[in-house]
Amino acid sequence: MKFTAALAGLALLGLAAPALAQDAAPAAAPAAAASAKLSVETTPIGEILKNEKAKAALEKQLPEITAYYDQIGSMTLAQVAPMSQGAIDDAKLKAIQADFDAIK
Repeated sequence: MKFTAALAGLALLGLAAPALAQDAAPAAAPAAAASAKLSVETTPIGEILKNEKAKAALEKQLPEITAYYDQIGSMTLAQVAPMSQGAIDDAKLKAIQADFDAIK
């Protein structure tokens, strides 16, 4: 619930909008990103969502995040964490990263 309130506040403040403008990438990037290792620190959430197994792992750990994909797609999980009012702490980031690392 804290996570939901924090992200709703983020949307109201318009803080997610500037991050969305930075989402321009070269045409070759999607193919490279698909084969790259997923990271809670460096992989934008929008890229994570392109991998069905990673998306499932993320939603298993944070089911309420689905309502905010459009607002946080260009941000990493590590960037969203401070705005989550404790819903995404270091332990949660480590658990999500472990799930990503287990994806073959």
